[in-house]
Amino acid sequence: MIKHIVMWNIRGDTPEAKAAGIAKLQRSFESLRGKIPGLAHLEIGVDASQVDYACDVVLYSEFDSQASLDAYASHPEHLRVKGELADLRIARHQVDYEPRRGATPHHQETVHE
Repeated sequence: MIKHIVMWNIRGDTPEAKAAGIAKLQRSFESLRGKIPGLAHLEIGVDASQVDYACDVVLYSEFDSQASLDAYASHPEHLRVKGELADLRIARHQVDYEPRRGATPHHQETVHE
């Protein structure tokens, strides 16, 4: 499994304009459900923290293989969504990774009273 996480900041001069852009992004990505081979999970989250360093929206998705993620990049439905949203974003960040099996935390915090 490959996890594909993308975060955006959305253009908008007013809270209403930004909210409309976020809603459009949500609808566009939700429309991909069932249309992308190997896309096992898709979730859109909208930031609730409102801190100045937070991104506005996150896409969390899981693909059954690296090949499926690679194919997604050029899939016509994904390209359609990218085209619909091209002018909405002002920043984009991405992380793709394969979870390690049996991984344990490297650091364990101990609380001393």
